[in-house]
Amino acid sequence: MPREIALLDALMPTLILAFIAALLLYWLLDKVLVWLGVYQFIWYRALFRLSLFSCLFCALGLLIY
Repeated sequence: MPREIALLDALMPTLILAFIAALLLYWLLDKVLVWLGVYQFIWYRALFRLSLFSCLFCALGLLIY
C-alpha cells in the first residue's frame, strides 16, 4: 500500500484516511454504547472515549502498515 495518496495534486499520508475511518467507527461504536447504557458503569467517560478512539486508530494504522 502506498505511503501517500494523491488528492487534488496534494500528497496526503495514508494515516489520514485511517484517522477518518477510526473517527467514523468511533462515532458508531459510541452511539451503540450509549444506547446499550454501558457508560453508566464507566467511572471516567472522557478517558474511556479517548482510549477507545486511540485503540481504533492504532489498530487501523497497524493494518495499513
